[in-house]
Amino acid sequence: MDAYRESLRVPVSWWIIAVATVITLFVIVAVPAGTPAGAIVGGLAAVMLLAWFVRYGGARVEVDARKLRAGRAEIDRSYLGDVEALTGDAARYAFGRDCDPKAYLVLRSYIRGAVRVRITDPGDPAPYWLIATRHPDRLAAALSGHSVGRS
Repeated sequence: MDAYRESLRVPVSWWIIAVATVITLFVIVAVPAGTPAGAIVGGLAAVMLLAWFVRYGGARVEVDARKLRAGRAEIDRSYLGDVEALTGDAARYAFGRDCDPKAYLVLRSYIRGAVRVRITDPGDPAPYWLIATRHPDRLAAALSGHSVGRS
């Protein structure tokens, strides 16, 4: 049985934008109010952005012989049904217009692929899990017990 691990970290471009934002806030406040005020505002913005990026981008997707873990949730593999790798429009529609409101979602706007996993547990209110992933084929293969070459 294949193991799979992925961290859904925010992309480098977000970090670059965050740095530019902190510098801009520093300058906007420091010019009229002085360097200490700019440093306080810039420092607070940096801490808040860092905390948000680490928390939001800290979501993990893991598959082992017993469980599937996605974000904060986990489920025993015996309750997993059909697995479907989604890319392009199929992934976009799955997270949008075709999404069941009862589904468990691990959505990250900066990740284009996804995997939909049907849930067979009659006590679970979610009909399926929809998990954002950079490697839909590899995650689907790990959940199905097949092997897929790395790309």
